[in-house]
Amino acid sequence: MTQKPQAKLLADYQPPSHQVEHLDLTFHLSPKQTRVIAKYSLCANSEQSYVELDGIDLKLISLKVNGQPHAQYTLLVDGIRIDSVPASFDLEIETEIAPELNTSLEGLYLSDGAYCTQCEAEGFRKITYFFDRPDVLATYRVTVIGSKDFPFLLSNGNQVDSGTIGDDKHFVTWEDPFKKPSYLFALVAGDFDKLEDKFVTKSGKEVKLQLFVDKGNLSKAPHAMTSLQKSMKWDEERFNLEYDLDIYMIVAVDFFNMGAMENKGLNVFNSACVLANQETATDRDYHVIESIVGHEYFHNWTGNRVTCRDWFQLSLKEGLTVFRDQEFSSDLGSRALNRIDAVNAMRTHQFAEDAGPMAHPIRPEKVIEMNNFYTVTVYNKGAEVIRMMHTLLGEQGFQQGMSLYFERHDGQAVTCDDFVNAMADATNTNLNQFKLWYQQFGTPTLNVSTKFQPESKTYEIELTQTHAKNDPVTAPLHIPVAIELLDGQGQAIELSKADLKQGRVLELTQANQTFIFENIEAEPIPVLLEDFSAPCLLKYDYSLSQLSHIAKYASSYYARWEAMQILFTHQIRSYVESTEPTQSMTEELASVLVSMFENKPADLAILAEYISVPNFDTLSGGYDVVPVDALCNAIALLEQQVAQLLEKHLVAFYTSTHDSGGLSSKDVAIRALKNKCLYYLALTQFDVTSHLIEQASSTNMTTKLGALKSALNAQHTLSTKLMEEFDAQWSHDLLVMDKWFALQATNQSDKCIDVVLSLYSHPCFDKSNPNRVRSLVGSFARSNPKQFHRADGRGYELLADLIVELNELNPQNASRIITPLLSYKRFDQNRQDKMRTQLERLAAISDLSDDLFEKIDRALN
Repeated sequence: MTQKPQAKLLADYQPPSHQVEHLDLTFHLSPKQTRVIAKYSLCANSEQSYVELDGIDLKLISLKVNGQPHAQYTLLVDGIRIDSVPASFDLEIETEIAPELNTSLEGLYLSDGAYCTQCEAEGFRKITYFFDRPDVLATYRVTVIGSKDFPFLLSNGNQVDSGTIGDDKHFVTWEDPFKKPSYLFALVAGDFDKLEDKFVTKSGKEVKLQLFVDKGNLSKAPHAMTSLQKSMKWDEERFNLEYDLDIYMIVAVDFFNMGAMENKGLNVFNSACVLANQETATDRDYHVIESIVGHEYFHNWTGNRVTCRDWFQLSLKEGLTVFRDQEFSSDLGSRALNRIDAVNAMRTHQFAEDAGPMAHPIRPEKVIEMNNFYTVTVYNKGAEVIRMMHTLLGEQGFQQGMSLYFERHDGQAVTCDDFVNAMADATNTNLNQFKLWYQQFGTPTLNVSTKFQPESKTYEIELTQTHAKNDPVTAPLHIPVAIELLDGQGQAIELSKADLKQGRVLELTQANQTFIFENIEAEPIPVLLEDFSAPCLLKYDYSLSQLSHIAKYASSYYARWEAMQILFTHQIRSYVESTEPTQSMTEELASVLVSMFENKPADLAILAEYISVPNFDTLSGGYDVVPVDALCNAIALLEQQVAQLLEKHLVAFYTSTHDSGGLSSKDVAIRALKNKCLYYLALTQFDVTSHLIEQASSTNMTTKLGALKSALNAQHTLSTKLMEEFDAQWSHDLLVMDKWFALQATNQSDKCIDVVLSLYSHPCFDKSNPNRVRSLVGSFARSNPKQFHRADGRGYELLADLIVELNELNPQNASRIITPLLSYKRFDQNRQDKMRTQLERLAAISDLSDDLFEKIDRALN
């Protein structure tokens, strides 16, 4: 790289130089020479005789100002400057692009022969010259002209015209009456199977629903369609938000950098987030598809009707919409399981990001490549910040705030402050201190101490908040701390404290505060930060017996799971730190594990979560220097001990319980627990051979994969045969093979790296497809710490080798899979040196993309 890319700063924001009310686009589709004609009127916001527009990789064919050819322009590296123009004028620009050569999967490209766009964050500039920024909102009229070999020519809005051109071409014209920024523009052209249905809104409007999938995949589309209908109904019932166009379309494509995109009225989805039947998709896939379909639909209001002023405000739409999709999943399914899911994402990925070189606020203040800030911090921590507001204001207050937000800002591009101000004004609540959550980064710590005074029957909880080491915010944050106090019999003690929010939430607004509870007869056991009421690390000196008590009796299933996680973590730490030749499980952990099976919760899927040992990423966050080998060994040892302890209970449940094969919550829960039982039983003396064979031959993918995972983890003699049979059976289905690639990549055998390298030549693997790369190499780097962090550095070298290739092929994908290398300073000196060597090697690439430069530079410097 010849010149170091320059960061853009939030503080430097300037409004656009011109406004555009309407954009007229015409596409003449061709793989190598697509012509794009853009017509629009510009009106300057100040007196200036030039305009600069964004544009990359465009061939300029013609340029007209007020209908006349205009030669006073200069082509720039990333756009065009047009000089000698009046304050208001009509512009017509014709450009040429080559979708077939566009491997970045941004702008207009080909996905298995179909034309497809991805414009968020800054892909529209690869289509035509325009203001490619979210605060320029315009209505769009789009005419798509293409071969009749592409029967579906789709774009945003409602179809207003169509017809034929000669013998071999046709056109369709679309009009979107709602103003939108360029990042929400979409175009898809191809030959698909189509599933069609409808939804009648609460006001009686009939909306046509269409779902387009690759030929032959129609049988895998109904679940996504049902999920869309559920989403539309839920948003009306919970948030009083109704859909506004006459049609809603979803298109599933196989080449896509993200999960899905919320383009107004025409969502483009990664096929992995749409296609499902029980033979090819797991129960987890069904849940994820429902969640993502909901997420993109909910963006219609929180992202489309009200959008971001600039990309630093990304969490305005993403944090809020993640919160909404989490609530959707919780209202339709298990609130406890969905909360466990959300917290696992925070602890496993977001806390690590907060502690690493890419730490940033949920509203970043500087950025080189915006694609790098589609992160767990912006999305998931952003959702936790929204959840804290919901906790503080309550459901009614939060809904009042949402109503005011839409009333004030419908059709506008706004900021995170605008959202918080609406919440504050609607409820007459001062949230000025709360806004610090948008500026801070790093994970805050809550230190807690308690004191019981039997004479006065009072119980004190002292809370002290401390910031992360490099947090730019030093003032106290506004933190909601939810609590429950349990008595010796496991009953919740009624709390009558007047200043408790929602009956259970302490408001911490100072660096140190003490809260006193009266009329407490005996020392209680506190459930602290209940349901993860704030994205903080909790430091409290729980005894093992207290944790055991909470795990058995807390009223929140989530709190019980949390207590189990802490018990497991205590056990793991003792193993890592021990110098004894043999180690045994504590009586408290053993007792509560047995109790879990003897007193099963109604939802068996929660029991599967209760008995699951925390993963490497979650546990490694507790160490300044991660003891890789000792931690991997401790996890393996504890899983073996859990399996031996619970063997008779596991056998009894596994052999006597059967699901009906359906998708009811009961069936899903049974499969979750049976798979966990088999996983553990494969580590015992119990002969699982026949059960592995039976499960592996199942027509249910959840059941089938449960067998393969159990066999691989236990290095069972059947594992190779089962994996070969799976390959032979499913090599025709790439999405199913992604699951197989992921299993191969997470095999802890010392042969794993050789296997991964050999799979590059597998007929189903394609380095240009993000799904394949994520399933194989992404899974290896993220989910196989034993092999990725090998002391010889081969795991690091494998990842870096692929990133070198992806830097040219798809920089966005390269940037997404580099993350495991960035936090090299958390490891021992040998591993640090080997990871740094690979980062320095990548930094030396002469044409290093901005996507990679930003992350590597921050890691090294």
